[in-house]
Amino acid sequence: MMNKFLSKEGQKGQLALMVLLFSSIAIVILGGLVIWVDAQLKNSHRSNDGALALMIAEAGAEYYRWHLAHDPADFQDGTGQTGPYVHDYKDKDGNVIGQFILDITSPVQGSTVVTIKSTGKITTNPDIERSVRVKMGRSSFVKYAAVSNSDIYFPPGTEVFGPVHSNGGVHFDGLAHNIVTSARTDYNDPEHSGNEEFGVHTHVAPADPMPPAAVPDRPDVFMAGRQFPVPAVDFAGITSSIAAIKGDAQSGGHYFGPSGQGFEGYHIVLKTDDTFDLYKVKKTVNTPNGCINVQGQQDWGSWSIDQEVFVQNYAFPANRVIFVEDHLWIDGQIDGARLTISAGLLPENPSKLKDIMVNKDLLYTNYDGTDVIGLIAQGDFTVGWVSEDDLRIDAAIVSQNRRIGRNYYRGPEGNQPRCSPYHTRAVITTYGILATFDEYGFSYTDGTGYQQRNIIYDPNLLFSPPPSFPTGSQYEQISWEEL
Repeated sequence: MMNKFLSKEGQKGQLALMVLLFSSIAIVILGGLVIWVDAQLKNSHRSNDGALALMIAEAGAEYYRWHLAHDPADFQDGTGQTGPYVHDYKDKDGNVIGQFILDITSPVQGSTVVTIKSTGKITTNPDIERSVRVKMGRSSFVKYAAVSNSDIYFPPGTEVFGPVHSNGGVHFDGLAHNIVTSARTDYNDPEHSGNEEFGVHTHVAPADPMPPAAVPDRPDVFMAGRQFPVPAVDFAGITSSIAAIKGDAQSGGHYFGPSGQGFEGYHIVLKTDDTFDLYKVKKTVNTPNGCINVQGQQDWGSWSIDQEVFVQNYAFPANRVIFVEDHLWIDGQIDGARLTISAGLLPENPSKLKDIMVNKDLLYTNYDGTDVIGLIAQGDFTVGWVSEDDLRIDAAIVSQNRRIGRNYYRGPEGNQPRCSPYHTRAVITTYGILATFDEYGFSYTDGTGYQQRNIIYDPNLLFSPPPSFPTGSQYEQISWEEL
């Protein structure tokens, strides 16, 4: 049996053992704490370094957006050489604290989308890097189902699937499935007399009140709402595009000069085998005696082919650009093709602008972005008097200086047929965009023209417009992702 009490030497030994034990435990805990604190500091530094590397990568993408704003067609960072392209990144004092490395993928043919991969690195920790991939594209007016540089009216019987915008006012009495915008706060609607009305307004009962009353919510007309004023759309890119398209046609496409004496222009019939038939229009249809230009419309006529002469069958050109220096009629169908077709006379003379006419169906086979047609008229885009009763036009349509629509053909009165039976037509459907410098209209308030107008936006055009098609100069961000 152990002694009840230890000797002083035993007590001292036991105390030393306890001190040693607790000291060892303290050292272990302290060492672990030091290791943990060190790991936390390293993780903190690594996290800060990673955040800095990501910031530098994002700065690289923003730098290239700035670069494209000044030189929209340069995808080689101003070097004329293939990448990658390395730039130093400096702090506010001018000290280099990192680098961003850019890999630029230029747009594929028929697209405006550029892909920018930017990798950020820091000088204090070269092992740390972060990368982002940003896609940017130019869209401008190709983001709208219908866009106008002047006041525009959509009467009852019009249904629009896609955004609508005007730099003037918008009188909308149809049904808009997307937002309708105007650059005007208010305006005097030329469709009728009266006081200033909202920049976007409707007369569908109950008609909108006059400013400065509150703007009512009208989901029965504006299903996605309306907004005004908003910034104007820049039409300068449209008005400067004809000469460039002519140059593209002459250098790698198909260019056709004036049709010559005794002819009124050309007729193109597109085919699904990537060819087109070209005709010269010898004579247009004469309207009856009572079918006359009672409204004094500019360039009024039947705009319908009576006689034509076959010229040749042509393959679609390599750059898919066709320019006609005369009036142009066009119809037919494509399958797997992307084309831009323009009509104009240069140098431009306001009294001799050239028009584009569609009186028969102009169709795609594929509606997934594979097929696209751009039609750019220096003057009017017109549907003629003898046009199909159920007409469909698949195209991105631009009227550079005038209007998109149909002339006024008055109806019968008494025993006078006047412009019948073509004064009224049933349905017109457009799939693409309508961009008109002046007014728009395929119908009139007396019931003549097309009774139903369906305007459908082709979303594939947003960043994949037709070849050589005018777009905005500013790149917009489409997507951002960290790699």
